[in-house]
Amino acid sequence: MALLIDTSILVELERADALSPPELESEEVYLSAISASELLHGVERASSATRRARREAFVERVLDSVPVLAFDLEVARVHARVWADLSRRGAMIGGHDLIIAATALRHDLAVVTRNRGEFTRVEGLDVRGLE
Repeated sequence: MALLIDTSILVELERADALSPPELESEEVYLSAISASELLHGVERASSATRRARREAFVERVLDSVPVLAFDLEVARVHARVWADLSRRGAMIGGHDLIIAATALRHDLAVVTRNRGEFTRVEGLDVRGLE
């Protein structure tokens, strides 16, 4: 199964100055449009020009090498269904994580994250961490 990389993994890779961990090198990977936005937001919030340049270079390498999946009507339909289910169960997750989960479900992808607690609340979602 192909993978949708959560922002938490990419932030960790940026801090380690690596594009991808060995565990992901042989996998087919994708990025959600909301994760692209979160990464770009991190560039905009950089505390210094040096940090911004380094972060921007990393983000652009990611965006050049990992296909970004849009939040389109089909993802929106899944998003609405999952949102309603989580609300009914009193198990809401963060709004961005909900979009990432819906994107993964729509495209039949597993989510790779450091934030397993949120994503495991979504029924039917394959959630993985890195070893």
